[in-house]
Amino acid sequence: MTTPDNLKKQQKAQNIKGAWPDKKNLERQAGVFYKLLVDFYGADRLLLKAIKMDALSLIRSRRLDKKVLGLRRIVWEDPTLQPVPEEREIPLILEELEEKTAELFARRSIEESLEQKINHKLQERHDAYILEVKKQLLKEEAGPENPQTLKKYALLEKMQTQGLSRSAMEFLRPASLEEIVGQNQGLRALMSRLVSPFPQHILLYGPPGVGKTAAARLALEAAKKFPRSPFASHAPFVEVDATTLRWDPREVTNPLIGSVHDPIYQGARRDLSEGGIPEPKPGLVTEAHGGVLFIDEIGEMDLQLQNKLLKVMEDKRVRFESAYYDPSDPQVPKYIKKLFTEGAPADFVLIGATTRSPQELSYALRSRCSAVFFEPLSPASIRQIVERAAARLEVRLDPGAAELICRYTSEGRQAVNLLADAYGLALFNAGHKDQLVVIDTEIIREVILSNRLAPLKPPSEIKTPLVGKVFGLAAAAYRGSVLEIEALAFPASSPGRGKVRFNEAAGKMARDSVFNATSVLQKLTGLELGDYDLHFNVVGGGNVDGPSAGAALFLALYSAVKELPLRQDMAISGELSLQGRIQPVGGLSEKLYGARVAGIKRVFLPAGNKGELPPAIADLEITYVHNVEELLQVVLTGGDNDE
Repeated sequence: MTTPDNLKKQQKAQNIKGAWPDKKNLERQAGVFYKLLVDFYGADRLLLKAIKMDALSLIRSRRLDKKVLGLRRIVWEDPTLQPVPEEREIPLILEELEEKTAELFARRSIEESLEQKINHKLQERHDAYILEVKKQLLKEEAGPENPQTLKKYALLEKMQTQGLSRSAMEFLRPASLEEIVGQNQGLRALMSRLVSPFPQHILLYGPPGVGKTAAARLALEAAKKFPRSPFASHAPFVEVDATTLRWDPREVTNPLIGSVHDPIYQGARRDLSEGGIPEPKPGLVTEAHGGVLFIDEIGEMDLQLQNKLLKVMEDKRVRFESAYYDPSDPQVPKYIKKLFTEGAPADFVLIGATTRSPQELSYALRSRCSAVFFEPLSPASIRQIVERAAARLEVRLDPGAAELICRYTSEGRQAVNLLADAYGLALFNAGHKDQLVVIDTEIIREVILSNRLAPLKPPSEIKTPLVGKVFGLAAAAYRGSVLEIEALAFPASSPGRGKVRFNEAAGKMARDSVFNATSVLQKLTGLELGDYDLHFNVVGGGNVDGPSAGAALFLALYSAVKELPLRQDMAISGELSLQGRIQPVGGLSEKLYGARVAGIKRVFLPAGNKGELPPAIADLEITYVHNVEELLQVVLTGGDNDE
């Protein structure tokens, strides 16, 4: 193939020989050069280029000089080139065109090489992009799973299929309000506040283990059955223990009320954090919307958190704030705008349970709740709980087993635990034998010993009347107890110089009551107590934190001085005034509970307390007295006085 380089070599060879190329040879060179341009540009493109350079008629001319001019215009891309070259200039022009064409070929080669490299890089990036898209699609379809996460998921699934039996407390838990023992009055008060069209927030308080939590859990389902109840069938019951409510005063987190997860510090969702959008996180108060929020041990809740809860209870809505929130940002989702603009709904009924006194709660919160007291359980109630639990466990209780449990606990929960422990011990003793489980007193004693329990403190079982000994009643922490009060009177070694001795551990109030008792006795009998050495004692060193033991101290002193025996199956409570009147006292329910546990049959109370107790208390005989004269008359004669 003849190329511009070959033509150039031929021309140079002829020049060396001194021969000038003839016209025919030059026409052949111009024709070859034209074919090279056709190959380089392509026929169509060369035609368009020739038209653009005003060279189409020139390259089609039969004249060599015009054809060379046309080729020159195309190569140099200049339509203004003139004039038509002379014949002697044609070899030089063809040589010039050859060099220019060589440059074009070189440039074309470089451009093709670069284009190939560019296309290669673009293809690599395209392939990488396609691969990334495929991975993303697979991730979206398969989720964030990998072999390790799938293995852990399978392990969790396997663990879900395995498990031990329910705990004894869960199995023996009351399944309805009717199964809660000893709280008829408390349950009536609780339900009456829930079934009203205008339900109230409720505070359940009382000693532990008497059924407060069980009642709260069952109350909502029972309230749904009443026609006027405001609760829908799907109303939620949200339970939380106040001891687990940890919150941050900076509002970084608050599981009860709710908080805002800012995009930078608290980790909002990725799609929100990338746009700098804060995300409100509603709390338990919103979860309980339309139902009941039950907070167990609410007395342990932080006072500041109690006040925050109060604000939500009043507004029935939770408000959210964040410095990152921009209401004009079009990328903010509708639900986030709604939460920031309107807040989260939180219309619920609060039921709080506590073993503390209501006075220990925030006054503002307490004043908006209706208080319901759950009574301490009597021995008869504990016995009933134990017998029901034994029936569920399908065991037989020997006579005396339930009574023995009653002697060591006054909590229904602990009584059930003791029975469950005894049930396990009985099964262990039986070994592999398949027989009826029997729980006798020996098994109960072994369980009590392993729990290191001390018996509740009943008085000594003395049925014979004693001189100078009487039982008073005290109340503390929702429970009552019996005070054994003793008094002795001796002739003073020197008339008129008698002394009064009293154990200081009983407290200042009891000491003042002793002096009141001596003054009233001296006024009533005319005796000169200075002629006696008097000694008072509260057995066990019990502390008397109020004046309610005054009447009991007087009765013990009167018995000791007059040497008159007193019945030991009775107890008395009442403040003694210097005029001899027996004044009203508080804590009557707790004190009667203490009397029941102690086996007391008859209780003397101030007449001013009449009407504060239930009209019928089957296991106690209650006598109300106005003053010490009435008290002495009833005690010494055994008569009754209902006034």
